[in-house]
Amino acid sequence: MNFTYTMYVYYDAKVKSQALDRSPMENVGPFKTRREEYADATREALVVAAGELFTSEGYQQVGIEAIARKARVTRGAFYHHFSDKAELFDALVVSLQTAAAARVRGVAGGAPKAQRIRAGIREFLEVCSEPAYRHLVIEAAPAVLGAARCREIEDAHIYGLLIAGLSGAGPQGEPAIANPYLAARMIGRMVCEAALLLDDADDPAALKAEALAIVEQTLTTLTAGKRRTVRAATGRTRAASR
Repeated sequence: MNFTYTMYVYYDAKVKSQALDRSPMENVGPFKTRREEYADATREALVVAAGELFTSEGYQQVGIEAIARKARVTRGAFYHHFSDKAELFDALVVSLQTAAAARVRGVAGGAPKAQRIRAGIREFLEVCSEPAYRHLVIEAAPAVLGAARCREIEDAHIYGLLIAGLSGAGPQGEPAIANPYLAARMIGRMVCEAALLLDDADDPAALKAEALAIVEQTLTTLTAGKRRTVRAATGRTRAASR
């Protein structure tokens, strides 16, 4: 998917969600000043420009001057918003993860309750398969931002959705898996690794289907084991109370 389009969808969804979160009276004001609107537009242009250049040329190969030139702003405008290229990259990764989470949430929310986690995982694989996300978030981000910062961003967005789903997916609302955080991280990494293999696959569609089957089988095994334990414990409790 085109990077600029991806970012447009993100910002469009962000604006709409902000509007929906407010009452009609709150939407009346206060309005942003022209200076504030210009500052927001400049920052957005820098993020979009950086995303396009980092995707096509690589993070290390792109300088601040090139980013500012592509965004059609001055070098001074760049430093008004970001202290360095790494801070801009951080903002870029956050925006991509926010957009990914919105997509996954939308697809999962439209699926039957029992299928929401699987629907979300399928959409996450689609996200991971897109060049910008795969190259910037999966490949480049750990080296540029460090593993700890990447986990922080992931947990606040895309992984947070999976953690939440696994934390209360049981028939009675109990956790479907003993350690939802660990399970979500491991399942998420499986999806990311599958996405990295798609470029060199002879049949990407077949590999994607196989990857989904493996992930879903893993999810079924994990949740089934937990539910058997819960049912057994419930049965023992009922028997003891008789």
